[in-house]
Formats: sequence, structure tokens, C-alpha cells
Amino acid sequence: MSQQRSSRQDPPHLVVLSGAGISAESGIQTFRASDGLWENHAVRDVATPEGFKRDPALVLRFYDQRRRQVRKAKPNSAHQALAALEQEGFRVSIVTQNIDDLHERAGSRHVLHLHGEILMARSSVDERLRYPLTKGGIALGDLCDKGSQLRPDVVWFGEAVPYYMDACEIVAGADLLLVVGTSLAVMPAAMLLECTPPGIDTLLVDPQAKQLAPYGVTAISKPAGQGVPELVSLWRREKRLWVPDFA
Repeated sequence: MSQQRSSRQDPPHLVVLSGAGISAESGIQTFRASDGLWENHAVRDVATPEGFKRDPALVLRFYDQRRRQVRKAKPNSAHQALAALEQEGFRVSIVTQNIDDLHERAGSRHVLHLHGEILMARSSVDERLRYPLTKGGIALGDLCDKGSQLRPDVVWFGEAVPYYMDACEIVAGADLLLVVGTSLAVMPAAMLLECTPPGIDTLLVDPQAKQLAPYGVTAISKPAGQGVPELVSLWRREKRLWVPDFA
């Protein structure tokens, strides 16, 4: 179903595009593209279909470690502020590049994971077959209903992003777009800014926002845990979405 812009009777609709920076403030280590390594592993070995085919045991161990890290992490003040805004009666839709569940644990109810979810497994032959990992991880020999090895339900380099069009529809229904903790360099997520309706403001909250913000995007050079709660406090007080003077 297509997203519709809010009418005067509808609550304001904030669409959030969140990236690794918001999770990093909860202690979840991020992939560093500059050196091609992730937790001392070459990305081609642990985050590509070819790497999984070559050494599935290594890949499964790697994601089990990431899964343990996610389970230990806790939502930070940015996650909590967005959830509080929704509880206040605003419409809040979150499109996240992150594979953790910190938005959901904070209380946000409308979260789309562009790059998959680390606490889910899926079939190696049918991506529609997905299984929650309420505890533990994935081992060699863990099979889907079609008899194929289970793999992490994440989008690896070289794979399509299946929910991109859904994300674009969500962004098209925004009254304001808030980008948090992302360099806006990862494709196709960065192209989502082109899906915003005409005349809609976009805010970028990131310590390097002034360097990263494209033309027309308002930069707030603060960590997510500081900048997002400040914005949410203003919006809750005014009962509307707006670009504050300090931005």
C-alpha cells in the first residue's frame, strides 16, 4: 500500500533514515569501508555470497559473534527519543540500514530493515523462508523447510536490497525526513532522499553533518544521542514537526 502525505487531520509523519552511527553509540561496532575489514575479517570473506559458499562455517561464526554483540547492546537516548515521539501521537516510520533490533527494543513499532535482521535466519535457496533466532545462532547443518542450509537474514555485498521500493514509498509519505548516523554514501539507501515529496525538509544529525550533508539538507553536527533527543523534545512541546533555529 502506498504511503500518503498527512492531511490536516492526520498526526505529523516523521520518516527516519538511520545508519550505523546511531547503533555505534550503543557499542555496536561498524564496518569500516576505508580498510576493507570488518572485525579484522576481509569483507569479501564474511559479507558476500561468494564468501559464504567458500567457507560457510567462518561466516556463521562471524555472525554469531555479531549477534552476541547485538544482544548485549541496549537502545540509547536517540532510539528512546524516537519511540517516545511515536508514543506522543506522532507517526514515526523508521527505515534503517542497521541489522540490529535496537529501534524495536526502544519501543518503535514501524521499522523497515533495508539490509536485513541479524536476529533472523533464512533459507539459502528461498529468501521467503525466514526464522527468528530467539536465542543462539546458526550452525552448519541447520536447515530450512526445503532442506537447505540456513544463513543470516542480511543483505550481503553484491545482493539486491529487496525492500528498497517499500522504503521509497515510506519516504514519499513524509512530512519531514530525519537522517541519523549515516554518511549518505551507501547505495541504494542514499538515493532515498530523492523519494521525498517536493518542499519537504530533510535534517541530518551526525557529528560530521556539515561535511556530509548534500545541498538542501539541514546539518546538525551532533551525536545521535544528543541531537535526536533535542529535536524530539522541541517537536513534542510544539506538537508539530519543524526545523529549529539552531539547526
